[in-house]
Amino acid sequence: MIQGIGASMGIAIGKSFVLPNWEWEVPDNKVDVADFAREFERVYEGIRTSKFEIQQIKDELREVVGSDESQIFDAHLAILDDPVFMNEIQGIIQRQYKAAEVAVKEAIDHFVTMFDLLDDDYMKERALDIKDVGNRLLKHLLGVPEVTLPSDTQPFILIAKELSPSQLAHINPDHVLGIVTLAGSITSHSSIMARALGVPLVVGVEASLTEPIVTGQTLIIDGSDGTVYIDPKEDIISLYNELHDRQTEAKRKLQHFAECNAETPDGKFLRLEANISSLKELEIALAGGATGVGLFRTEFLYMDRSRFPKEEEQYEVYRSVAERLGGEPLVIRTLDIGGDKQLDYFEIPEEDNPFLGYRAIRISLDRKDLFKTQLRAILRASIHGAVKVMYPLVTSVDEIRAANVVLAEAMRELDAEGIPYDRNIPIGVMIEVPAAVIIADLLAQEVDFFSIGTNDLLQFTLAVDRMNEEISHLYDPFHPALLRMIKTTVEAAKERGIKVGVCGELAGDMRALPIWLSLDVDGLSMSAHSILPIKERLLSTRQDECREVWRNLQQCRTSSEIIGKLEAFMELKDEQTANG
Repeated sequence: MIQGIGASMGIAIGKSFVLPNWEWEVPDNKVDVADFAREFERVYEGIRTSKFEIQQIKDELREVVGSDESQIFDAHLAILDDPVFMNEIQGIIQRQYKAAEVAVKEAIDHFVTMFDLLDDDYMKERALDIKDVGNRLLKHLLGVPEVTLPSDTQPFILIAKELSPSQLAHINPDHVLGIVTLAGSITSHSSIMARALGVPLVVGVEASLTEPIVTGQTLIIDGSDGTVYIDPKEDIISLYNELHDRQTEAKRKLQHFAECNAETPDGKFLRLEANISSLKELEIALAGGATGVGLFRTEFLYMDRSRFPKEEEQYEVYRSVAERLGGEPLVIRTLDIGGDKQLDYFEIPEEDNPFLGYRAIRISLDRKDLFKTQLRAILRASIHGAVKVMYPLVTSVDEIRAANVVLAEAMRELDAEGIPYDRNIPIGVMIEVPAAVIIADLLAQEVDFFSIGTNDLLQFTLAVDRMNEEISHLYDPFHPALLRMIKTTVEAAKERGIKVGVCGELAGDMRALPIWLSLDVDGLSMSAHSILPIKERLLSTRQDECREVWRNLQQCRTSSEIIGKLEAFMELKDEQTANG
C-alpha cells in the first residue's frame, strides 16, 4: 500500500495504464537572420492553432462540468496572449539564432523553473499550466501527434507524473475508472476538474513509491483518504469491491429522496436550494431534488466573452432559469467580480490586496451603467418566476440604499417603456464580511432577506486565505467565532421578521445540519451533489433534539470540541437509523 492525498472522492478498482510524459525531444536547430520573420510566423500560427484548440476544449467541457470549471482554460488562453511569454520566445530567436520550436522549449523551461523555485504551492501548480500550454504549442511546431489515451480496451486507472487540464479534458469517464498522479495537489486545476467529472483521484504518491507503477498492474485507489494498493491480495480486493458497491447503492438510494419534502419529523421545513452558474448546472440540481436556486452566480455570464453581455442576453438567461424552476425561488446575485474573478476586457487596477479592494458591489456602484443594465434584465425576468435580487459584499446601509436608487431608476425606465416586471421584487444582501454581521440589525431593516456566505465570512473573520497552502490549516469552518457570527446574523433577521439562508460550503456540510435546524434558518443553498445526502439526514432529524446539541456547542471553546459533539450526534443518528 502507498499513501497519497485524496483529491476526488470515490473508489476505483482496475488495471493501470501509465501515461507517457507529454514532452518531446527538440533538436537544437539554428537559423539565420533572414529566417527570423519565418520563425516568428511559425510561432504566431502555432499560437493561433493552439488557441483554437483550447477554445474547443473549453466549449466541449462546459457542457459536461459547467461554466465554473471550464473557466480553467481561460488561464491557458491568457498565457498565449501574455506579451512576456511572447517576448521571451522572440528574444531567444533573435539573440541566440534558434528555431521557433527551440525558442518555445527554452521559454517553457525558463518559466517553469522560475515558478517551481517559488515557495508557493499555488504558483507551482501554475507552472503545470505553462508546461501544458507550451507543450501544445510545441506539438504544432514539431508536427507530432498528441499523446492519447486508449479507447478500445477495458476501463483503466490512469497513472501520470502529473496530469494537465488539457489531457484531463479528453478523458472519458466511461474508460477511466480513476487517476493517480505522482505529483499534484488538491488545489490544482486537474483536481478541480476531476471532482467535477466525478472521477476518483489520488495525487502526490511519489514520496511513497519504492518502485514505479507499470501498465497492467491491478490497482485499488480511494480518492477519499488517498490510499493506493498495487497488486492487492484477494481479500483486499473483496473488501474494496464491497465498499464500492455500497457507495454505488447509497447513491442510487439517495435518488429516492429527490421528490420528498425537506421536512423534519417534528415539522420543520428547510428549503434546500442549489448554487449554480449555468443552465447545465440547474438541470443537475433539479435532478438532485433542489427546490430552487439560492445563488445564481451571474459573473460567469460575463467571463466567457470579449465584452460585457447586453441586457437582452442576460434577460434570456435569467428568464430561462426562472421558467425552468416553475415558480420555485431564483436568487440572482448581481455581478461579483474582482478578487480572484477577473474579466479580460475590463481592466481592474493592480492592487496589493484585491480581495479587500475594488470588487463586487463596489464596482457596480462605481459603474452604474453596467449595474443598471443587469438590474433591468433581472427585473424583466422577474415576471417569469419567483425572482429575487441579491447584492454581494455589502458592508453598510449606504451601499444598499445606493444600489436601490439604481434599481428604482431601472424600474422607472421600464415603466416609461411599458415593459412589465415584479414591482415587489424581493431584495437581499450577502452577509459575508464581519462589518455586515455587526450591523445586521440595521441591514435587516433595509432588505427582505439575508444569505450568509460562509466561505468569505470565514476568510475575513479569521484572516485566512484558504488557497494559501501555508495557512490553509487555519481555515476552520467550525471556529467558535464563525458560529457566533452566524448566530448574530440569524437572530437579527428573525427579530426583524425577514428570511435568512446560508449559501456557503458549510451549508452542504452534513455535520452543520443541527446548527441550521436549531437556529431555525429558512433555507440552505449548496452544490447539487450535496442536496440529497442533506435531505436524507434531515428527514430523520428532529429540530428539538438539534436545539439541545446547539446548547452544548455554545459551551465549547475550540473547534475540535464542536466537531467532536457534532460527529457524536451524527453517529447517534446513524445508530438510530440502523436500528430502525
